[in-house]
Amino acid sequence: MSRFVGAAACAILLSACATTKPELAEKPPAPTMDELLAKATEASTAGRKEDAVTLWREAAAAYPADKAPWSSIAQTRYDAGQYGEAIVSAQEVLVRDPNDRLANSIIAISGLRLSTRALADLSRQNNLSGSIKTESQDLAKLLRESLGEQILVPAPVPATPPAKAVAKGRARSRAKQAVAAGASGADPFGALK
Repeated sequence: MSRFVGAAACAILLSACATTKPELAEKPPAPTMDELLAKATEASTAGRKEDAVTLWREAAAAYPADKAPWSSIAQTRYDAGQYGEAIVSAQEVLVRDPNDRLANSIIAISGLRLSTRALADLSRQNNLSGSIKTESQDLAKLLRESLGEQILVPAPVPATPPAKAVAKGRARSRAKQAVAAGASGADPFGALK
């Protein structure tokens, strides 16, 4: 009996020393993809594009298999003229869905716009020569064939001037072309047209 009383006393002492665990603070549930996309769309519509991109990136991190956030980022970057970033985001879409038509379009058009800028810069610097010139011509030919166009960048259609002005304009144009051809060499983009 003394053993029983001793064991009971120990049990009482141990239970008195035991502390109760504080209630664990419950984490709020993670937002769903739809909630994140809705918040991002709201921010985008309100003109807060960078806030929207941040929310889309959060959605992409929380739901890595979903292409929707990347598609929205790609479109936003494309609309802002940030073609390099648009391409990177569109490639993330293609990782998740290789047949996504919007992502492929963003990559193609953004790539062409970046190329156009680079070629214009080279043309201004008049440094387009050698293999770069040949490759540019080959790509232009491929684009013409793909698009079914003979000329990739059509010349602007001028307003119809009076006949005398046309004759004077042609004479000036020929004179300028002769001077330009003699001073700076042939037009490096002549074969691209």
